[in-house]
Amino acid sequence: MIRRALLILLVAFTGYVFFVAASERPFGSPRMVVSQRYLEKGLDETGSQNIVTSVVVLYRGFDTLGEVTVLFLAATALAALISGYSFERKEKTEPSLVMSTASRYLFPLILLFGAYIFIHGHLTPGGGFPGGVVIASGFLLMFLAFRKYRVSEGWLIVTEGLAGFFYVLIGLIGLYFLGSFLASFLPPGRLHTLLSGGIIPLIYILIGFKVGSEMTGILRSLKGEDENG
Repeated sequence: MIRRALLILLVAFTGYVFFVAASERPFGSPRMVVSQRYLEKGLDETGSQNIVTSVVVLYRGFDTLGEVTVLFLAATALAALISGYSFERKEKTEPSLVMSTASRYLFPLILLFGAYIFIHGHLTPGGGFPGGVVIASGFLLMFLAFRKYRVSEGWLIVTEGLAGFFYVLIGLIGLYFLGSFLASFLPPGRLHTLLSGGIIPLIYILIGFKVGSEMTGILRSLKGEDENG
């Protein structure tokens, strides 16, 4: 009884704190022109043809880093939850010749398409997140088409770790030289070309590898098989 009363008091106090904190914050003004500034200055400041990319990677790049971190935590939590779970093995039917043959030829094309999406993210709609998911879908196809197909957990961990490390490193370089985390310390380059956008292409490549490895790791965990099958 006492424990329940303490929990109720704790919940009530927490709700009161959140209410006070929310009520003290002023509402934004409809005359705020932040978005207008992005549209007017984004092209010159970032060199990126895709203004959405400029906002995601540079203007609110720290938030994007947080989103990638959330995905990493979700993948880690999923792997931890099902690591001790014994899957019930059901009899599986062998994939057809058409599926296995088509998957073998489609797999490299899917990887290439995913790479194209995040490499050209500063020029066309796309970026690291959708590109990484497309790459993971290629591995999903292989998991479905070949029962004995394996992906090394070690390679996934190394790829994800290095991508995250260099992502933060690029942000710290911008902080050191320009005083702002993820500030673009590279020249904007020639507009409408692949070598433009400053650090944006580098960031999107790293996000693509990081998201691709994390999503593939999730699929590998859901498959419920270790390195030995």
